[in-house]
Amino acid sequence: MSTLITGSIAYDTIMVFPDRFRNHLLADQLHILNVCFLTPEMRREFGGTAGNIGYNLKLLEGDPLLMATVGEDIAPYFTRLESLGIARTHLKQIPGQFTAQAFITTDLDDNQITAFHPGAMNHAHENRVTPDLGAKLASVSPDGKEGMQQHARQCAEHGIPFLFDPGQGLPMFSAAELDEFIGLADYVAVNDYEGKLLEDKTGRKLEAIAREVKALIVTLGALGSHIHAGGKRFEVPSVKAGAVVDPTGCGDAYRAGLLYGISNGWDWESTGRLGSLMGSIKIAQRGPQNHAPSRAEIEDRFRKAFGYSAWKS
Repeated sequence: MSTLITGSIAYDTIMVFPDRFRNHLLADQLHILNVCFLTPEMRREFGGTAGNIGYNLKLLEGDPLLMATVGEDIAPYFTRLESLGIARTHLKQIPGQFTAQAFITTDLDDNQITAFHPGAMNHAHENRVTPDLGAKLASVSPDGKEGMQQHARQCAEHGIPFLFDPGQGLPMFSAAELDEFIGLADYVAVNDYEGKLLEDKTGRKLEAIAREVKALIVTLGALGSHIHAGGKRFEVPSVKAGAVVDPTGCGDAYRAGLLYGISNGWDWESTGRLGSLMGSIKIAQRGPQNHAPSRAEIEDRFRKAFGYSAWKS
């Protein structure tokens, strides 16, 4: 079953600050902030929410259908997608624009400071979700604002159930706009910070928002996650990672597990556990798309972590 993933395709320039941001910030001087973090280590990675979710879903042998707008510098990413067997049919190239670029600095506490240039992503609304895409499930992930709104409406119009995954794009929406997303969506996924921001913006507690959708998922990093669904709250444990190397893209890996579980009719506990496992696999590797376990290896790790297999024989 094809899963449509709307969101950003981006290049991530990742820098590692071998210290802690808090050691270099003066709390009483933030109004005149002028700091420089020396980052001896730097690398460029393939990223973006759509790209990352699609990559992880492909590892699970799912069928990701990516939809995004990209720039004139996209050729290396196109080559990569082809090598992975991921179609680029619905990646629209925008003349005169750069592909979205994220510049991420991570410290020793895994805190991150990110500068993001949207570039071609601002044209996301030029892509349309239509029934002939053949998608049976979708994710509306961080993208151009108008594009996210239109894709949510189009999914709802055509009866395509979708996950609303606002991510770092959440602050650009008003309370009324967020209420519209929640009313249209079947599922909502946020991390703990985004969850608090969603409560603050809408004036409603997450428990109340959860009653408006089939499921509301809140990730808590190393503390696991919880899922509100069917009037219940499912506590999902984290999975111990082989190493804690780089958190970039862990949330996207988790969401790929969610989408896989939903599309295959799994129960919520198993779906959340797969998400946690995918996040733990990702965090042990640098960059959002450099972990490469086989589906069989993922299933084996799931069984070792939870004592059973959620895959049907």
